[in-house]
Amino acid sequence: MKSLLFLVLISVCWAEPHPDNSSLEHERIIHIQENGPRLLVVAEQAKIFSHRGGNVTLPCKFYHEHTSTAGSGTHKIRVKWTKLTSDYLKEVDVFVAMGHHRKSYGNYQGRVFLRGSSENDASLVITNIILEDYGRYKCEVIEGLEDDTAVVALNLEGVVFPYSPRLGRYNLNFHEAQRACLDQDSVIASFDQLYDAWRSGLDWCNAGWLSDGSVQYPITKPREPCGGKNTVPGVRNYGFWDKDKSRYDVFCFTSNFNGRFYYLIHPTKLTYEEAVQACLKDGAQIAKVGQIFAAWKLLGYDRCDAGWLADGSVRYPISRPRKRCSPNEAAVRFVGFPDKKHKLYGVYCFRAYN
Repeated sequence: MKSLLFLVLISVCWAEPHPDNSSLEHERIIHIQENGPRLLVVAEQAKIFSHRGGNVTLPCKFYHEHTSTAGSGTHKIRVKWTKLTSDYLKEVDVFVAMGHHRKSYGNYQGRVFLRGSSENDASLVITNIILEDYGRYKCEVIEGLEDDTAVVALNLEGVVFPYSPRLGRYNLNFHEAQRACLDQDSVIASFDQLYDAWRSGLDWCNAGWLSDGSVQYPITKPREPCGGKNTVPGVRNYGFWDKDKSRYDVFCFTSNFNGRFYYLIHPTKLTYEEAVQACLKDGAQIAKVGQIFAAWKLLGYDRCDAGWLADGSVRYPISRPRKRCSPNEAAVRFVGFPDKKHKLYGVYCFRAYN
C-alpha cells in the first residue's frame, strides 16, 4: 500500500477600497495570505546616533500581521543580526539567538546582546562602541518558513578629515589608505560621512579614497583647479578604481576619545624625537592626527602654537579665527612635514584615561 501525502494550504483573503480613488466602487486590492498571519519585522527608528565609547540599542520588534502575538508557538524564533558592508555586497555576522543559545562574532564578542524587554523584542544592544561599528545593520527574524527583515543605521558623532602621508599627495592605494587612517586613531570615511561633512562646509580639492572603494572629494567653493569655476558645489566622484594600483589621498573619520589632548608646556622647542620623549616623560604619548581633529571639532580646542604629531607632521587647531591664527576660517592648520632631526616645534600630547 502506498502512502499518500497531502499538503493543505489555507488561504485568507479580504478586500479593501483602493487608496488612491475610493470613488471607484468596483476596484479593490486583494490580500492573500497563506498558512495564517504573516511575520512582520519592524524597526521603530531607521537611524540611531551615538559616539565612540557609548552604548546604543538598535530597535527591532516582530509581530504577526493582524494579530498582537509575537510568535505562533509552533516553531522556535531565530533572531540574526548582520552588518551590511559599505558596498552592500556582503553581510558580516554580528549576533545570532535561538532559544537559549546565543552567539556573537568578531570584534562584537562580549559587546552585544538582545534587549529582550518583551517576548517580541529583538533589539540589539551594542556596548563600548568603536569607530568600526558605524554602518547599517540588518535584523532578521525567522520562524519556520516565515522570515522578515528590517535595517537600522548607526551613525556616530565625529569629524571627517583629509589625509596624505609624508610622501605627498596621491601616494596611497586603498589598503594603505585604510592603514593610514587606523594609524591616526580613525577609520576610512564612508560616502555618507563625507557628504555630511560637505554639507557642514568641508571643502577639499584633492581626491581621496572612501570605504566603499570609490574616490571622491567635496567642493563648497567651485574654482578652476577643482573641477571648474562654473560648476555647482557638491561631492565630486571619480568613480571606483583599482584598490591595489591606483593611488590617491584618503578621507578619514574619527570620533570623541576617552582621554586628554593638550599642548605640552615646555621651556624649549623640540625636534621630533625630543617631542616624543617629552610626552612620554609627562605620562602621555605624542598625539595623532585624528585626535587633534577630534579635539578641535568636538571640544572646540584652540591653540595658536604649531606642534609635532605622531606622523611627523606639524599642525595647530584654531576654533576662533583671528589675526595671525587662521584669520579667515576655523580649521586645523597644516604646517607640513618638517625635517625631524633639525626643525624645532612644540608638541601635542594625548593621555588616555583608564
